[in-house]
Amino acid sequence: MSRKASGFTLIELMITVAIVAILAAVALPSYRSYVTRGRIPEATTALASKRVQMEQFYQDNRTYVDAPAGNNDTGTSTYFDFTAAPGGAETRTATGYVLSAVGKNGMTGFTFTVDQSNAKRTVVSGVPGWTDTTVNCWLTKQATSC
Repeated sequence: MSRKASGFTLIELMITVAIVAILAAVALPSYRSYVTRGRIPEATTALASKRVQMEQFYQDNRTYVDAPAGNNDTGTSTYFDFTAAPGGAETRTATGYVLSAVGKNGMTGFTFTVDQSNAKRTVVSGVPGWTDTTVNCWLTKQATSC
């Protein structure tokens, strides 16, 4: 009486490992891009909110100088530092400002800005999978234009 072998052969196991490796090679870059795109609204939403606060301050005081929304903010976001750029509060004048969200941690290489005329700008530099670019809008996906 012979016993029938049960289980997987080595070749079947190797084919399964190869298929999983191919799927992972395709899925991992897409997942990283998805996670990065999911973090961008943190910057753009905060900048839009800070811009509204700047305009409210201007309505009350007829100047942007000393507006609290333009102060450096490095603690409220995990992935972005917010500043009045370049150089901080001294760039705020009676009639203008530039607010910036500069990426940190997993978002290093991204910089988003907005000014008093609502001119938006994105600078992407050295981010794997993203083209180094500077555009006059807020990029939310891997592209060189909005």
